[in-house]
Amino acid sequence: MTFYSSLRSSKLLTYLLLLVVAGVAALLLSTTLAGDRLSWRSQSLPKAGGSTTINNRSSRAFGNPAPGLTPQEMDLHTAGDIAFDDVFVTAPATVNPGLGPLFNNSSCSGCHVGNGRGLPQLGQALVRVSLPVSPGQTIAPEAGVVPVPQIGTQLRDHAVYGQLPEAKIELSWREGAGQYPDGGSYRLRSPQLLIRQADPNKPIPDTLLTSLRIPPPVFGDGLLEAIPEKTLAQWADPTDQNSDGISGRINRVWDPERQGFTLGRFGLKASSPNLRHQTASAYVHDMGVSNPLFPDRSGTGESQTPQVGAEIGTEISTEISDRTLQSATFYTQTLGVPARTQLDDPTIETGEKLFIQANCAACHLPTIKTGSSPIPALAHQTIHPYTDLLLHDLGLGLADHRPDFDATGQEWRTPPLWGLGLTQTVLPYAGYLHDGRARSIEEAILWHGGEAEASKAQFMAMEVGDRQALLSFLNSL
Repeated sequence: MTFYSSLRSSKLLTYLLLLVVAGVAALLLSTTLAGDRLSWRSQSLPKAGGSTTINNRSSRAFGNPAPGLTPQEMDLHTAGDIAFDDVFVTAPATVNPGLGPLFNNSSCSGCHVGNGRGLPQLGQALVRVSLPVSPGQTIAPEAGVVPVPQIGTQLRDHAVYGQLPEAKIELSWREGAGQYPDGGSYRLRSPQLLIRQADPNKPIPDTLLTSLRIPPPVFGDGLLEAIPEKTLAQWADPTDQNSDGISGRINRVWDPERQGFTLGRFGLKASSPNLRHQTASAYVHDMGVSNPLFPDRSGTGESQTPQVGAEIGTEISTEISDRTLQSATFYTQTLGVPARTQLDDPTIETGEKLFIQANCAACHLPTIKTGSSPIPALAHQTIHPYTDLLLHDLGLGLADHRPDFDATGQEWRTPPLWGLGLTQTVLPYAGYLHDGRARSIEEAILWHGGEAEASKAQFMAMEVGDRQALLSFLNSL
């Protein structure tokens, strides 16, 4: 009995061992196959920023350097990160360097918190200004608008010690109710500005044209800069020759370094030709910090003669050097793009189809290829920014009635939608649209008019579930 019992026990043990081995083998095989499927799936999925895509959907999603930078480029990116966070101190106007004497904020990151959209409140939001064009009046080519005498093209509501700001600005909101065809309700709000003179030497004209702006996100901008001009020109359809109701236009703007007109692609009305200009303009207008492109720190009249910057302590009078301007520009050029999420969710897939069916993709183009770039990591990438970088008429509801170069008072550049669902993850309560009036993506859609009126009408006519699916898709970007 002992022999047979032992035999049975050994057979049972062998059987159990075989089961364990088989189970482990099956687990390893299934894991390998799953890994292969996941690997294949990750390779076939659209990567928002091509090889610069970052798998990060946290509150720091917009602050990562693009993969593929060389060690030297990483050094420049890091220097730019420091410059972006640098806080200029409040000091008497005679002190160099320092804020102002007039300014809206004291650092780049003070407006672009986490490199994302800003809050719809003064301190982050700012007010662009100009005057109407009089009959027969000629606008200086470098201005693009008629500057306000002694003020320029932007109201600075802060000043250093001993100085007066250009204006006192109060921002309030007017709210109204609306209804979907199915009876669902919504509420929309619009900003109301009260502008009062603060400096007796700088009167506020009665004919002042104003445009409230919030900071746009800055990640992925280097990829947008690498899109060939000829590509944008091919997309433009100013006379709507294909009769689809969409007539995107190029804004022709002044490039102070080339001393001529060129294609505009940055800014809410595509009024900056490149990121170097955009960065230099922000330094002088938002912070009152002179730089090689704009040596006049007052900002009342942009000097269009580029100068060679120098570090503080030399005879050059600009507050930042060309090296600092270069590094700050490079930082925004080389920020990675966060990856999409929930790509296998059927609701997301339905929402994407509805987005296309509603013709939203006519302006928010899903797929674009970049061209050559001095930064190899950005060159020849297939990206998914959901923009055409063109001007579109969005109707009277969103009009600021303030032209900017070729852009009319009803036209806005199509904003990229990549990272849209992370907007309020990066900065809670951040706003949408050019002035932050929309508190949600849904409100932003409901404000669309003009060329986007038909798309908005289709969204409103959808069943509740379909509307939610489309919004889920946008939140997955």
